[in-house]
Amino acid sequence: MKKLEEFMENSGKVLVGYEKITESLLTAILCKGHILLEGPPGVAKTTLAKTFSKLVNAGFKRVQFTPDLLPTDIVGTMMFDPKKGEFKIRKGPIFTNILLADEINRASPKTQSALLEAMEEKQVTIEGTTYPLEPPFIVIATQNPIEQEGTYPLPEAQLDRFLLKVNVEYPHKDDEKKIMNKLIANASSDLKKVFDKNEILKIRKEIEKVYVSENVVEYIASIVSELRENPVIAWGPSPRASIALLNVSRSVAYLDGRAYVTPADVKKYAIRILRHRIGVKPENEIEGVTTDGVATDVLGQVDAI
Repeated sequence: MKKLEEFMENSGKVLVGYEKITESLLTAILCKGHILLEGPPGVAKTTLAKTFSKLVNAGFKRVQFTPDLLPTDIVGTMMFDPKKGEFKIRKGPIFTNILLADEINRASPKTQSALLEAMEEKQVTIEGTTYPLEPPFIVIATQNPIEQEGTYPLPEAQLDRFLLKVNVEYPHKDDEKKIMNKLIANASSDLKKVFDKNEILKIRKEIEKVYVSENVVEYIASIVSELRENPVIAWGPSPRASIALLNVSRSVAYLDGRAYVTPADVKKYAIRILRHRIGVKPENEIEGVTTDGVATDVLGQVDAI
């Protein structure tokens, strides 16, 4: 897809070594989903989100999550207008197309839950009145590893609402050298808007037309079923996981220029779709078992029909 090539080329002007993550961001918005970026401080999580917002011609707002942040700071509230003698809505930053929830796990669980309705139903309720959010709407959340001081783990219900969870690692040595050389050369990073809102909405409709065979549906169902029945799993993936695998595989096929889905399309993002939707039993976690490891094993065991 020519637009995808243009998108990746422009993102490369700012980001070095993050091609797969940048493509994940595009996949999330095309699939009407949200994305969680996890990694240590300083690995360009926020820069990834801000660069993405510059490539998509849509509304963008950023909320810095802190322990004292309140739900009304995100969704908004009703305020009294003394001149008119009536209450008026003050809409919060959630009324946008691309919302960057920066360091989301530094806010309290109550504040984190303010995003639940918006992420699932694309609407916000303020003082009993429901307001729809303009499509496309995507939450790009960043978080530091939960082992770090001052973080609150995201509840399972909220994790399940993220289409993808992407681990952002430290750059490789060669990529780090490229980053420094860009700074030394003071390289220009003027970015061109590649997609606009209407294009995103149009592509979404085209993705829905991508053909999914019964064999692929059976393959997805088998993966999810095997994970639920795995003896080391404390809680398995919800039906959202199956839907996510289906929708994302359609997007992968579309971006690859095909009108049908293959098992390879399902596998491409499977780990990023499943890793935050399953939990390992404590006794197995102590032994070093991880959600990534379990998901990888299951993907290797389930045969495509």
